[in-house]
Amino acid sequence: MTIDFQALASSPRILIEAQLKPVAGTRIQPTGFPDLGAALYDDASGVPTLLVESAQSMANRLEAVCWDEGTDDLTSDLNGLPYVRVQLEGLGDGNDTTSSLLEFHRLNSPYIMNGTTGDGRSFADALKPELGMVSVASGKKTKKKAVETEDAEAESGGEEGANDVAGVVNLRRLAAVCFRYDPNSLIHGIFLEKIAGRLRQPRALSAFIEASGVGRADSGGVKFDRALPKPSIAGVDAKGGYGNVPFHRTEFTASSITAFFSLDLAQIRGYGLGTDATQLLIAISLWKVRRFLESSMRLRTACELELVNGDQSILLKRPENGFVLPSTHELSTAIRGLLTRCAGQFASPAITKLTWKNN
Repeated sequence: MTIDFQALASSPRILIEAQLKPVAGTRIQPTGFPDLGAALYDDASGVPTLLVESAQSMANRLEAVCWDEGTDDLTSDLNGLPYVRVQLEGLGDGNDTTSSLLEFHRLNSPYIMNGTTGDGRSFADALKPELGMVSVASGKKTKKKAVETEDAEAESGGEEGANDVAGVVNLRRLAAVCFRYDPNSLIHGIFLEKIAGRLRQPRALSAFIEASGVGRADSGGVKFDRALPKPSIAGVDAKGGYGNVPFHRTEFTASSITAFFSLDLAQIRGYGLGTDATQLLIAISLWKVRRFLESSMRLRTACELELVNGDQSILLKRPENGFVLPSTHELSTAIRGLLTRCAGQFASPAITKLTWKNN
């Protein structure tokens, strides 16, 4: 079955919900925040609700399905998709690499922006003319202005007369440049603040996981030290990891767990990249959702989830015009054809290779 992209032509978004359950037992371990712990709250009806996985974390997990750790490269379904790969000559033995698909800030990673191209330029400098922006020397700041821009200067080193970037931001041009080097960045959002704070596109694909009707499940244990249960007799203490150390943990039960996915079709169409490129971004986004839901969904040590009832647990909430969510196989087939048709809009070669050195 071919994908009915025409059914999406006038729809502002695709909304998908998937009903999940723990693989074993009834407890789940939610995402935690340093100053907050678990995000526990009541919904609008007063039902105790828990954020199991945040939008930020889900973006990383949806990107991870693109990468084959065994080959250290794209999964075979995405062969030909552009991305930026960086040789980290300044770290370890110099053989380590990273890429725009692995870096949390995608193209804005410091290893990428400060990476060196084959002609000796930084990648940031190589992008500026493509984005229609040029570096200009800023004048000396007054004392008052310097105070106002203290935070910004901290990132740039704080030199007076540091370079700034001039030029009107054309978001369609930004989309074309991102599509050329890393279409994935247009799906999960990009903020090229290392070039200019105005260069940004929000996430087109957003996701999170919530649990409803939750209750606490408190437990605990002890870390046993077989050699020194009382470390003070040897002149050491628990700060060094010695001795028996009790601990507690809080998990949760839930009456239901739901993964929510939202794909902003209007935003993708607004990139102005043409029919094939638009369809490619939509197909890859839906493929990511499918691949995630078909994965082990092992979010943490004590949080491994699965679909409640296979494909029947995946609900397409919008559009409500008869569009059918394609299977992974159908999406993979469509992606391969679209990658071929979009090759003229990609960097050549598709993998842009940079070198980063810790100077």
